[in-house]
Amino acid sequence: MAFPTTRLRRLRRSESLRSLVRETRLTPDALVYPLFVCPGEGVRKEVRSMPGVFNLSVDEAVNEARQTHALGVPAIILFGLPEKKDEVASGAWEEDGIVQQAIRAIKREVPGLVVIGDVCLCEYMSHGHCGVVKARSAPQSLGAAARDALNTASVVSVKNREEKEKAIETLASFAARAAQFDYEIVNDATLDLLARTSVSLAHAGVDIIAPSDMMDGRVAAIRKALDDAAFSNTPILSYAAKFASGFYGPFREAADSAPQFGDRRSYQMDGANLREAMREIELDIEEGADMIMVKPAMPYLDVIAAAHERFDVPLAAYQVSGEYAMIEAAASNNWIDRERVMMESLISIRRAGASIILTYYAREAAKLLT
Repeated sequence: MAFPTTRLRRLRRSESLRSLVRETRLTPDALVYPLFVCPGEGVRKEVRSMPGVFNLSVDEAVNEARQTHALGVPAIILFGLPEKKDEVASGAWEEDGIVQQAIRAIKREVPGLVVIGDVCLCEYMSHGHCGVVKARSAPQSLGAAARDALNTASVVSVKNREEKEKAIETLASFAARAAQFDYEIVNDATLDLLARTSVSLAHAGVDIIAPSDMMDGRVAAIRKALDDAAFSNTPILSYAAKFASGFYGPFREAADSAPQFGDRRSYQMDGANLREAMREIELDIEEGADMIMVKPAMPYLDVIAAAHERFDVPLAAYQVSGEYAMIEAAASNNWIDRERVMMESLISIRRAGASIILTYYAREAAKLLT
């Protein structure tokens, strides 16, 4: 019936009524808290672009994990900042790698907490890419690329600030293009390192393996490696639809993982492609993924909703660093109500269909929800 018989505002008159008929509910047990682990002892270094988020030494990460679990948040995901980087990401798969150390310490002190191990190589590679880098032709240094840019652009002198800025932009453009054309990220050679890293994390006691590299065939390679190493019961949470996004900037500061040349668009997904995201998810499930993830979350709520409708596996979404940083920046200027917007953003992700939400707000949200 129409108005005046039907009045939808009747059920909005009080918080008790609104709560009674609320369609989407958020609880602490849907949340996962990301932690960045670094070498040292007693280290608690705030990430400049992410107020309230820290690089933590293992001992501090254990304390953070204990407090997180006490708030009713059931899981954390670990990212590592190694002491050294190289071109084979050895810090990712070494027995005493920084994340392996953290896993052992956390599982020993907080055994009931689910520990997820992010499996990607960017933090451990000297060049910052998520896979093995191979020269397509004779390698060219960035210095040589800049020299060639000077010759090509014919900008050997400038007269004013405006010309100087234009010259710098031109140099950067040519250097980036030269590096991008000279190198490629090799898919199949990367799979071996991803599989090796996954087995190493499983040996350390991780509960869930979460590959985020976006190499083709990585889930199958990891599943086989885990099964061969007697870890057939270790589940895989695949970053199945991970988009090449501008929202990752603060994370790259936190994890010291910015690529030294080029970008990640040759392996992370184009943000314009919904149907391709469904193909990526379907292929990962066929290869053995137990759970799937969409990343970022809020800019891709339609992808989360489509995946929720189409696939009958647990669905996660990552509210990434840029989403967090935008809320924090707006709140610091008193442009928004921080708590209200924080909770509204999380509800939107849950409403879209994600049953698991990775968020830097996990602890704060849990306090408000209990």
